[in-house]
Amino acid sequence: MKTTTLKSLALFALVCTLPFVWQSCTEGKGKDSTVPKGNTAQVPVRVVSLSKSTSSGSITASGKLSTDDETTLGFKTAGVVNAVFVKEGDQVKKGQLLATLDLTEVNAQASLARHNYEKAQRDFQRITNLYRDSVATLEQLQNTQTGLSIAKEQLDAANFNRIFSEIHAPSNGFVLRKFVNAGQVVSSGAPILMTNGAVKGKWVLKIGVSDKQWSSISVKDKATVKMDAFPDRTFSATVSHKSETSDPQTGTFTIELEVKNEDARLATGMFGAVEIQSHEALSSWSVPYEAVLDANGNEGFVFITNDHKTAIKQPVIIESFNGKNIRISHGLEDAKALIIAGSAYLSDHSPIQIIK
Repeated sequence: MKTTTLKSLALFALVCTLPFVWQSCTEGKGKDSTVPKGNTAQVPVRVVSLSKSTSSGSITASGKLSTDDETTLGFKTAGVVNAVFVKEGDQVKKGQLLATLDLTEVNAQASLARHNYEKAQRDFQRITNLYRDSVATLEQLQNTQTGLSIAKEQLDAANFNRIFSEIHAPSNGFVLRKFVNAGQVVSSGAPILMTNGAVKGKWVLKIGVSDKQWSSISVKDKATVKMDAFPDRTFSATVSHKSETSDPQTGTFTIELEVKNEDARLATGMFGAVEIQSHEALSSWSVPYEAVLDANGNEGFVFITNDHKTAIKQPVIIESFNGKNIRISHGLEDAKALIIAGSAYLSDHSPIQIIK
């Protein structure tokens, strides 16, 4: 009887403790289910508000120096290069012989054309005499006259090819490039040498600008040019030409400026930084250079935020760069704030925390 009572009490105690054990397990599962999954850490960033400003009307860019009469020279006919008499950097005079082809084949063709022409002359003279004596017909006379004309044109063409199997300097200047050496086989019109007329002092600086900058530049706009080779000098320049089409590779428009030079020893290929005084003020965004990432030509991207909670990756078009700030012409029309610090740790739609 006593044993039965003890068993009953133990069973009663077990039943009473089950709800508490179940509640404890349930609460444990509930707490585990509220643990956040994944990385939702906010990236600390600094931002600035955006507003358009009007620049002073000056446009800055850089480009290479060249002359307005750079010329690529080649042979009229194909053949074997016999000799190239100049090297890169050599000064040349107008009419100076620069390179020749092996003239064996060209001279043979010219000689053959001359013999054919002489024979056509004799045939024409003989048929003319026979026609006067009423021995040859008018048709025979006309045929020999046509043959003489054809032979004369073939001789002219052979002589023309003979002349242009040699390259002569078109003007006083310098040899910029030498593309071949003696013994090479070249095709008709292949580049052999590049020359310029640098002794004339007509120097041109070519730069690439955006479409918006292009529209604000006019021919005869004034500009200044600085070069690393002459750090203490500033050269005056004038816009001399605007391209009407964009470069298919860079998307920029070419502007040519004539650089005024009196006594400086300039060289083709020198880099120059130019500032053009545009006739029209430009309205764009000025942003710190740290905010623009992966700049390539006039393209790049920035991070913006419209809700101060999420970063958005935004492509932009770069207008100019002055060493401290970058002017953006397109891409920020709908942006409310620009991220200027912490961008390196962001990706598109990253959560952010704004700090001051």
